[in-house]
Amino acid sequence: MIHSSAIIADSASIADDVDVGAYTVIGDGVVIGSGTRVDSHVVINGPTTIGKDNHIYQFASIGDDPQDKKYRDEPTKLTIGDRNTIREFCTVSRGTVQDAGETVMGDDNWIMAYVHIAHDCHVGSNTIMANNTTLAGHVHIGDWVIMGGFSGAHQFCRVGAHAFLGMYTGVNRDVPAYTMVSGNPGVPRGINSEGLKRRGFDAGQIRNIKDAYRLIYRKGMKLADAVDEIAARAAEQSELDLLLESLRSSERGLVR
Repeated sequence: MIHSSAIIADSASIADDVDVGAYTVIGDGVVIGSGTRVDSHVVINGPTTIGKDNHIYQFASIGDDPQDKKYRDEPTKLTIGDRNTIREFCTVSRGTVQDAGETVMGDDNWIMAYVHIAHDCHVGSNTIMANNTTLAGHVHIGDWVIMGGFSGAHQFCRVGAHAFLGMYTGVNRDVPAYTMVSGNPGVPRGINSEGLKRRGFDAGQIRNIKDAYRLIYRKGMKLADAVDEIAARAAEQSELDLLLESLRSSERGLVR
């Protein structure tokens, strides 16, 4: 299961059935759960906890120091859930003490080649990040988000659940849940209807989300008034809860 050329620190804790490829380096404070496969030439530094049934492809760098000039070797960490795919040349950094001290990735994410996930990012579950997606520090990505190739998010931005960023899209403000964005800087283009259909949202739910989107972007309402109206509708339209949460948690303002 472990190639003879791999270098594994004595303090690393690796489940018995973990595969470790040639010339991979696993450092102090790394924990790797059952069923995970780490291919050749990967570097994993700690403190990093990786869950079950993940696949980390060759030449990835996981859990190294944050790319933050304020970092002074504080004991921050990275936590990765279960069943994630992390492709070639991806970089995922640990957190910083200026935030919660932890970078987090959930479950069932599909992270394609050359993706960078910076310090203190929180990535939900079931996301897709196409090649060269870049997250600056402190970015929060909701569940089921899709980010097209070469897309990126400025530090401290939040991208709500089920949102979709097109290829080469850059955002420097928050993206509400369900919203499709393209361009640089990113501009809202409607809701992610096709993605919602694939995930089992019915026609009525999608219509309700479209109507709420119009309140934010098409009716000329003040955002506070739109939020109040969406909150009133959410009492009977639970699919609006995610949208409402993303609006209320926004600190950088919304993409426009």
